[in-house]
Amino acid sequence: MHRIQHLHPRHSLGFTLIELMVAVSVLGVLLAIALPSFQPLIERWRVRQVESNLEASLQFARSEAIKRGGHIIMQKITTNTNGCTAPSAQREWDCGWFICADTNRNNSCAASEPVLLRYDSPNRTQISRTGGNNRIIFNRYGLVAGTYVGFNLVPHNQSISHPATRGLCMSSGGRIRTVKSEEVPCKG
Repeated sequence: MHRIQHLHPRHSLGFTLIELMVAVSVLGVLLAIALPSFQPLIERWRVRQVESNLEASLQFARSEAIKRGGHIIMQKITTNTNGCTAPSAQREWDCGWFICADTNRNNSCAASEPVLLRYDSPNRTQISRTGGNNRIIFNRYGLVAGTYVGFNLVPHNQSISHPATRGLCMSSGGRIRTVKSEEVPCKG
């Protein structure tokens, strides 16, 4: 009995140039379709990051005011830092904020007074204060001078009705709550 041997061509491992080009093209089309859908997720993440840091800063300022017997001020950053264009309006806190001990008791943070905390907010997030100006003053009980503190946190170049918009509201007694875009701005 004779065996018939078939000659098989040698199989090469890997991809041909055509197969590689098709795979890269398909990947490019998928990325082009998927990338815009990530934008709302990124905007929401940025706003939540600012919200979390703003809430922590307010709580820190309250605790420092109680610990130090008052005279703690949270004030917006007005100088151009980290590529942030300094906001001109008193209520725009887009560049961030800092907390100082008001040692000379003039209700303002001077360059010579100790800075207890500083937060440079990320680019592409609009932060505006509702019902206030460029500083928040805490007394020895950790209470805010005035009735309430409210902030609107909005993705850059979006309206207040954008789904990623959040509001941070703090009563004069110190209770902090966050609200969704439907409830922004804070009403006190």
